[in-house]
Amino acid sequence: MLNNTSLFKTIYPIIALSFLIFGFGHSALAQNNPPIPNQASQISATPQPPQINASSYILMDFHSGHVLASSNPDLQVEPASITKMMTAYVVFSEIKSGNLSLNEMITVSEKAWRTGGSKMFIEVDKQVKVEDLIRGMIVQSGNDACVALAEHIAGSEEVFANMMTQHAKKIGMNNSYFLNATGLPAEGHLVTANDVAKLGKALISEFPDLYHFYSEKEFTFNKIKQHNRNTLLYRDPTVDGFKTGHTEAAGYCLATSAMRNGMRLINVIMGTESEKARADETQKLINYGFRFFETHKLYRAGEQQVQPEIWKGAEENISLGLAEDLFITIPKGTYEQLKANVDIPGLLTAPIQQGTQLGTLNIMLNDQAVMQKPLVALQTAEQAGWWSRSMDGIGLWFKSFGDDD
Repeated sequence: MLNNTSLFKTIYPIIALSFLIFGFGHSALAQNNPPIPNQASQISATPQPPQINASSYILMDFHSGHVLASSNPDLQVEPASITKMMTAYVVFSEIKSGNLSLNEMITVSEKAWRTGGSKMFIEVDKQVKVEDLIRGMIVQSGNDACVALAEHIAGSEEVFANMMTQHAKKIGMNNSYFLNATGLPAEGHLVTANDVAKLGKALISEFPDLYHFYSEKEFTFNKIKQHNRNTLLYRDPTVDGFKTGHTEAAGYCLATSAMRNGMRLINVIMGTESEKARADETQKLINYGFRFFETHKLYRAGEQQVQPEIWKGAEENISLGLAEDLFITIPKGTYEQLKANVDIPGLLTAPIQQGTQLGTLNIMLNDQAVMQKPLVALQTAEQAGWWSRSMDGIGLWFKSFGDDD
């Protein structure tokens, strides 16, 4: 005969699940992120992005990864000196892993000294500190600095270029291929605006202690002062990186990041007609993004969102949450229209390992799904003892009859 405890456990999950799915979303969103008052009626529709004269571009929110505007973002193009962002990524990775230090001295080879294009003016057989070479590479766009760093890290620039492509694949730059550390023209040396935006995001998120090099406006080496070619560093105080590029084939290119009121945007523009054009067109896109969109952190990683009941477990419930922080970028003035709900299987049975996906968190805007994230177990749920498992088994058996219709 089914006792009262088993009967309650049979009926309760159905009631609890219905509450979680239909009642959780709005209250959880309101509790974690208070609505922005008096915004909903200010902007009724988001206008189209400005017209941009470039071969390709992308405007992306750093935190959410949401693309706010783009044109031909996956078009493969020559990157020119934007290549140096990937060179910096490899150099920063070596520093982070302990294989290289900022104070380490590098002996300049003749090849590095002879490399054409923009220079920081290092001298053959002289020793230069890694930190100075990084500034020479980023601020002065020195090709000689890039080759010196590449040879020191990998033995040759060719091997270093292989490392660049390997690192690129790891961060999702699936349409980019690197043949040198400088960006000097080479057949097959290609990137996309989308890939460069991913690279910019990785540089900021993985190397917060080294990103500051990109905001430096000038650097003096060997008594020669050179200014950062990213003119937006001087024009817009919210811009704090990245890199310019120019060759005859690539045109004038610019990858930029800017932050206003905690919202960070990454913009990549390829193939404009002049230095002024790349800065002006970038400024248009950045202003558009900040004017018409807003980004919110809705939930923190590891924070309990729901606590459904589990069967045959040592504990009655299991906590579910997100493995990563959840950010969302939405049109300004629409925050109050956000809702959230969860989809969870009808029956959860122990054992369950921590990190197992057990459901989905759905973010809705004006009743349309705009984001879905997996809900995972925040702790391991061990099996209960023999008696409790047996009682739950009986309850599940009786419940199966009620589910036949």
